[in-house]
Amino acid sequence: MSRSTFRRYFGSKEEAVLSVFDARGRQVADAVRACPADEDDWTALRQGLDVAVEYYRQDPVRALPMTRLVLDTPALCARQLEKQRGWWPALANALVERTDSPQPLTPAISVKAAAALDCLNIALDHWIASDGRPDLVDLLDQAFAALSPR
Repeated sequence: MSRSTFRRYFGSKEEAVLSVFDARGRQVADAVRACPADEDDWTALRQGLDVAVEYYRQDPVRALPMTRLVLDTPALCARQLEKQRGWWPALANALVERTDSPQPLTPAISVKAAAALDCLNIALDHWIASDGRPDLVDLLDQAFAALSPR
C-alpha cells in the first residue's frame, strides 16, 4: 500500500492500529442502553463491557500481542486512553437513557462509567501480565466485585 493510500484511510499510524476503539465504545454504550431499566447501573455497565471483552475472547492469539503493542508503545497507549476517555460520557448517557424516566446526568453516574472503564483496563493489565492465561471475564468480574456497592 502506498503512503498516500494509507493516509487516505488513516490520519496516522496510531489511527490504523486503534480505529476499532471508536466503534467498540459505541457498541458498549448500546449494550448498556439495552439492559433492562430495573437492573442496577453497575450490573448494566458490567454487562455492557462484555462487548469490549468479546474481541479478546474470540481471538486471544491475535489480541494478546496487539494489546501488548498498544500498552508498550507510549504513543499508542496515550492515544488509546484518549479514545477510551471518550467512552465514559457515552456510557454515562447510556445509563441515563436506559431508564423509563431518564434523570439528568449526575457526577455519580459519570463516576460509575469512569470506574467501569478503569475496571476493564485493570483486568486487561492483569491479563497481559499473565500472558493471557487467566480468563479475562473472570478478571473483569473480580475488578467489578472490588467496587461493588454491597
